[in-house]
Amino acid sequence: MLSNIIDRIRLPFRKEKELYLSLYKILGFFPKDIHYYKQALMHKSIMRREKGKPINNERLEFLGDAILGAVVGHIVYIHFDGKREGFLTNTRSKIVQRETLNKLARELGITDLILSSGHSSSHNSYLGGNAFEALVGAIYLDKGYKACMQFVEKRILGNFINIDKVAYKEVNFKSKLIEWSQKNRVNIDFKVVEEKKVEGGSPMFVYQVLIEGIEGGIGRGYTKKESQQQASKITLERLRREPQYIDAIFAAKTNRTKMEEMPVQTVPDTETSDDFILTQPAEENNPPRSRKTASKQPKQDKKQQVVSILEEEEYEDEFDLSDITATPAKESREDIIAAAEEAAFADEANHQ
Repeated sequence: MLSNIIDRIRLPFRKEKELYLSLYKILGFFPKDIHYYKQALMHKSIMRREKGKPINNERLEFLGDAILGAVVGHIVYIHFDGKREGFLTNTRSKIVQRETLNKLARELGITDLILSSGHSSSHNSYLGGNAFEALVGAIYLDKGYKACMQFVEKRILGNFINIDKVAYKEVNFKSKLIEWSQKNRVNIDFKVVEEKKVEGGSPMFVYQVLIEGIEGGIGRGYTKKESQQQASKITLERLRREPQYIDAIFAAKTNRTKMEEMPVQTVPDTETSDDFILTQPAEENNPPRSRKTASKQPKQDKKQQVVSILEEEEYEDEFDLSDITATPAKESREDIIAAAEEAAFADEANHQ
């Protein structure tokens, strides 16, 4: 029946008839303008030009990405009535993420229709997902927004994706890996293996997971987040199916904790140093003179200086009002000291 319909369209080439039939099986309807769909399935590695302009699916991919986001956002908004913006955004991103689109492209048979040079390219891992987006762009230009909505809602969500299951599925592999490492108290790190520019100037990031220094999965992507997610997913898969990998991680953890808990052989000394105490030469064996006393005392011989200092220190320690006496103003300091010294020697002679 489909062949009869295609024959009535009067396509000039057999290959074009086959493309119509294949597109009908994928889309659920016949294209109006086959030109859009042929371009959507043409990878840039073909290097075809028309009127000096390159002909490939990159522009349609850009358009299809925007339309697909709007259509899926519309469907999610209606399906999950009352859910908050964060939940809706997260659900939409799970449906339109590159891995999901790649898988859909394989399941629908889009990947088999892509025209490419056959050589590996920088975006080869996303070839199917990019073509899927370009195909959505072609549907929009050929049939309009409503046709895009019907294609996604009936053909994709109706047959290939359980929207409720996707909405509550955890896909943050990095978060799951970090949570596992925290529960098991193992050290985890994401090491940059390589950062480079690939064909077209797009950045390429390569990250590797290290758990207790043991090498884990390596992820590649066009963003750091994407490459770390891929590396985390591969590492989680290894942890699930390789018991020897887990054994190596915990052996490394044991060695690390042993090193951290090893006692220090040299015990610090508890004796304190008293090198901050300044001592006078043994022959003097006298307390230091205060700055105030030194500035006011006139030059005297050594004996007089010693007597004066001792007397002043003694009175400073036993100071009271009875020590204050009126002294005739005409007496000089030298006379006062001489008189005190004479009285002291006289008192000493009396005691003897």
